[in-house]
Amino acid sequence: MRLKIASLLGFAVLAGMTAAHAAGFTLSAPPKIAFLYFAERNDGGWTQAFDEARPKIEAAVGMKIPFVENVPEVAGKIKPAAEGFIARGYNVIIGTAFGYSDTFKELSEKYPKVAFLNASGTTNGTNLESFYGRTYESQYLCGMIAGGVSKTGKLGFVAAHPIGPVNWTINAYELGAKAMNPKATVTVIFTGAWNDPVKERAAASALADQGIDVIGQHVDTPTPQIVAQERGIYGTGHHRDLREFAPKATLCSSAWTWDKFLAPELKKVMAGNWQAQPFGAFPGIKDGGTDIACCGPAVPKEVVDKVMKERDAIIAGKQIFTGPMSDTTGKERLAAGKPIDDAGLWKMDWYIPGVITQK
Repeated sequence: MRLKIASLLGFAVLAGMTAAHAAGFTLSAPPKIAFLYFAERNDGGWTQAFDEARPKIEAAVGMKIPFVENVPEVAGKIKPAAEGFIARGYNVIIGTAFGYSDTFKELSEKYPKVAFLNASGTTNGTNLESFYGRTYESQYLCGMIAGGVSKTGKLGFVAAHPIGPVNWTINAYELGAKAMNPKATVTVIFTGAWNDPVKERAAASALADQGIDVIGQHVDTPTPQIVAQERGIYGTGHHRDLREFAPKATLCSSAWTWDKFLAPELKKVMAGNWQAQPFGAFPGIKDGGTDIACCGPAVPKEVVDKVMKERDAIIAGKQIFTGPMSDTTGKERLAAGKPIDDAGLWKMDWYIPGVITQK
């Protein structure tokens, strides 16, 4: 996930500064779509999830979609990559990084006849829409798997930064684990980096040394799963189905399903009078954010059945973060019967009882 510390407020809050959309957007020429990838297409995580969705999107919209890899979050790199496509007649540009946000805003204003979409962005406009997924839904389900398989009730979690979109996955993971084992705990180690296999290995090893027998993650590489397999314990992955890296250890993964969101959204752009969401799109399992890639052979059928029943409930509208809910200090965060709103999700800086944070 390419969200950085500055994204604590989340695009659900920052995008409030954008003007209300008075009318829809319509392309002035036949659609031609292109991708800008933040990293290499086979990075094993965030970018590869987009590249694996691309053929499915191509089939849905009836055209090939070219891409350029390794476009860093630097305006001097983003602009030439985007404008190179625009100069060749491409009029729908899809970005894949938080750090593209300001540059995409500038480009959308410079090229008002081009549609821009950006994953994990914070900026929006008449012809610009940022989008991200409700990852807490799939991480809740993975937490259920972890809680249902763990023999000790001691779970671990390797995370990048203590910001809202990471904190909501941690809290959801613990809520899911508690649904299966009310005494379950989740010990979290923050690496301070999205993609650092060395730090991830150290964190996962430290968790295993504490007797933890299932390790979850919100970092970019499969290293925590690899360590879990080496140590003879279990793990749950993030971004993609990580069983390819650790088939014996990986119980399930919280996996992006971008084709489920982007294919219909691009069809709306192509149809004309596209109403870009003024606060960005925020799809859940139902509409193509993430879903659970389930499950490894170590997961009992009765656990899978419970998880799939909860998945159905989430698709039907169940809200995971609903009060009464307090944090680890005992402070009430959600009153009885009250679900959290999107602004509260993006600003989440607290943990529920059972979460143990370590640096």
